[in-house]
Amino acid sequence: MTRSKIVAAALVVALTALAGCSAGESVDVDGGSTAGGSTGGTLTAAIGGEPDQLDPHKTSAYYSFQVLENVYDTLVEPDADLKMGPALATKWTTSSDQLTWTFTLREGARFSDGSPLTAQDVVYSYRRIIDEKLNAAYKFATVKTVTAPDPATVVVTLTAPTPNLLANLGGFKGVAIVQKANVESGAIKTRPVGSGPFTVASYTSGDTIKLTRNDAYWGPKPKLDGVTFTFVKDPTVALQNLRGGEAQWTDNLPPQQVPTLKEDGVVTVATTPSTDYWYLALNEARKPYDDVNVRRAVAFALDREAITKAAKFGQATANQTAIPKGSSWYYEYAPYRHDPDQARQLLGGAGVSGRTMDLMVTSEYPETVTAAQVIAAQLKDVGITVKIRTLDFAQWLDEQGKGNFDAFLLGWLGNIDPDEFYYAQHRTGGTFNFHKYSNPTVDTLLDQARTQTDEAARKQTYERAAKQIVDDASYIYLYNPDVVQGWSRKVTGYQVRSDRAIRFRDVALNR
Repeated sequence: MTRSKIVAAALVVALTALAGCSAGESVDVDGGSTAGGSTGGTLTAAIGGEPDQLDPHKTSAYYSFQVLENVYDTLVEPDADLKMGPALATKWTTSSDQLTWTFTLREGARFSDGSPLTAQDVVYSYRRIIDEKLNAAYKFATVKTVTAPDPATVVVTLTAPTPNLLANLGGFKGVAIVQKANVESGAIKTRPVGSGPFTVASYTSGDTIKLTRNDAYWGPKPKLDGVTFTFVKDPTVALQNLRGGEAQWTDNLPPQQVPTLKEDGVVTVATTPSTDYWYLALNEARKPYDDVNVRRAVAFALDREAITKAAKFGQATANQTAIPKGSSWYYEYAPYRHDPDQARQLLGGAGVSGRTMDLMVTSEYPETVTAAQVIAAQLKDVGITVKIRTLDFAQWLDEQGKGNFDAFLLGWLGNIDPDEFYYAQHRTGGTFNFHKYSNPTVDTLLDQARTQTDEAARKQTYERAAKQIVDDASYIYLYNPDVVQGWSRKVTGYQVRSDRAIRFRDVALNR
């Protein structure tokens, strides 16, 4: 998903902590234990769809990142509270002007094929993203140079202070450290070589991806022998597999059954507020959606509470902005009451009547199909006929990239810093600005916020940007969902995370 992320609540802590260290401060947090772990069988995880590929720098699909979370490492990574901590880097310092960051790499880190991971691999990975303008390139906008003065040291110099640099370098596996030979051979798409706790043993398209324990892993060795990911689109089937023992973990549960599942205790079901948001986007490169009043009319026509109830059965909170209520960055702004009369008035003023809208959804995110059905009924009430076009996710991504849509429904998962909620989606020419929104005021605000080190000032800037984005109906925000996951009673050591990072490195399977 889009981070696409295919890509991300009440659990979210003050996100400015992600900046890690202030001017001149040094952090030394070596978590480099290499204590061994016992074997513990192979866990089968039923995920809702198939990855489009396994190159972390090129995919934007959440299904890919569910797998890659267990295969790759980043320089730093978020802990359970979304505070950035050590991963491949064990310590870092910043210069007094906050323009130079120096990272010390973990001693003994290796790729899963046994080859050493050095500072040159970090430089190669970042330069690949930047030079080839890959999905995460926008995260490196203030990066001037990345150098490796020695095999254990990486120096990142910036053009301006960047308070969310650590989140940019470790918030998700789209900035993972890759192996040059694996990239150049092309094998990275299906047989990636990372430094994480597991390695890809096989990839059978349409069926499974099998991981085995990476015995070269720098951290405590995983207890599991491996993890097998199966692709199960139907939540009812995923639940049947979980109950029947064919799977031991899934995040594809029927939302209407979650309360009952929690009570019956046959499997473990846990929920937590997420950092995700789901939205409707209208293609501003097509008439009449280039007219802000038409987009506002659609926003007034929608009953978000009804959409949320139908799609998530109480496992989400309706919201008209991106950032969830539990975050310190939340901005309370809700100008669009459910008002069909106002919608009709705006459409009439724009000269729009009897309009047919193509609404693109994907079968691999069933909630988009359900939400689309409710949206279609609500828009019919104001004179817009919705034709729902349901695609598999690979087709959906292709159509999105080509701009072949009037509208689409999807979500952004695993967001951490406010920059991730707005910049790539709403900045003119942004990497994921597929709906072609452009407002110079928003561009200026988003550029400004990226380099503001004063938290209060930064928050005010993002609030101004958020207000304009909502007023322009760039995205029509719908709700913030909960993370809902279930697993077998045989599984121990698993933790549900608000950023949806699926980590099996500490999991054991009692047989």
